[in-house]
Amino acid sequence: MSGHSKWATIKHKKAKTDVARGKAFSKLIKEITTAARTGGGDPDANPRLRTAVESAKAINMPADNIERAIKKGTGELPGVTYEEVTYEGYGPGGVAIMVKSLTDNKNRSTAAVRHVFDKYGGSMGTAGCVSWQFKPRGLIVIPKDKASEDAVLNAALEAGADDVQADDAGYSVVTAIDSFEAVKQKLKENGIEWLSAELTQIASNTVPVSEKNAPKVLRLMEMLEDLDEVQQVYANFDIPDEVLDKVSGA
Repeated sequence: MSGHSKWATIKHKKAKTDVARGKAFSKLIKEITTAARTGGGDPDANPRLRTAVESAKAINMPADNIERAIKKGTGELPGVTYEEVTYEGYGPGGVAIMVKSLTDNKNRSTAAVRHVFDKYGGSMGTAGCVSWQFKPRGLIVIPKDKASEDAVLNAALEAGADDVQADDAGYSVVTAIDSFEAVKQKLKENGIEWLSAELTQIASNTVPVSEKNAPKVLRLMEMLEDLDEVQQVYANFDIPDEVLDKVSGA
């Protein structure tokens, strides 16, 4: 798998730690609130909200918390308004990185993101320096033991998926944003369980990363994602599976 799906797998492995720390709850509440504010409070009519609510349920967020976050977004309850800010830059080895944040203080958020880039071997760039390489996509990661390749291919492509990539760990189903829900539904109808399903940004080209730089790239990604106001980090790295297993402790 290339960088996007590898990072999705790594994030899933550390999700339990994030849940224990309460960090995952906090980020998803912000996302639910913002999604409801921008697209309305009905998950059936708001794909971004539906995805956020499904992610919240997957980590056992109480229904009351989800409902309150939606109502804060629609204005039925008082709440903070978060600004969506995108940062762009480069990691070790020239890896392109995009950082999506939700913040109530842009200056504080910018300073925090810049500090992490500088401290962990990257450099924050100007708006547009790497975003042209990325396109919004749906990404569904399926473990190999959950379905056969033929089953995944048949269901995903029939429902309109753009691509299905396979490796030793499993399958990555890439979709256009408007076919993301249809592909998920088709997989579910065929009894295929996924590890993660998210709206993401996928780069058109990847950058090979050496074994020397791989730990640095992953560390920078982890530290950016660890910031309270950062929601998602996207990158175009391509790390060989054997190197990834070694440096990520798989």
